[in-house]
Amino acid sequence: MFERILVPVDLTEKNRGSVEQARDLLDEEGEITLLHVIEELEDVAFEELEDFYRRLEQRATEGLAQLAELVTGTVRGVRREVVYGKRAQEIVRFADEHDSHLIVLGSHPVDPEHPGESWYTLSYQVAILARCPVLLMK
Repeated sequence: MFERILVPVDLTEKNRGSVEQARDLLDEEGEITLLHVIEELEDVAFEELEDFYRRLEQRATEGLAQLAELVTGTVRGVRREVVYGKRAQEIVRFADEHDSHLIVLGSHPVDPEHPGESWYTLSYQVAILARCPVLLMK
């Protein structure tokens, strides 16, 4: 069982399985953190698109609240965090800074005909870069 589980989410229905799996692996005194990363556009100042980013952040906050409902009442603590940056780097950084014991992350099945394509996916990058264990949900 794990005390601090990080679940990076993109706010789609496929995240449901990752959240439920994290709940099942969580120590009874533990905490799940739902993390959504908003990627900033390169070569455009944040200020130029600030209204756009704020709308994305509001949608993310609402989506995280809905996902948190899947485990509210069944786990001791659920945190919801929205950060800005490059997704893989921010997930790994967040996990390190908050001493996450496990990352539970949705993933796509690997195509046996083209296995090299999976190297470029977010889940693969996080699995390689993270210092803690990573559970990929297919």
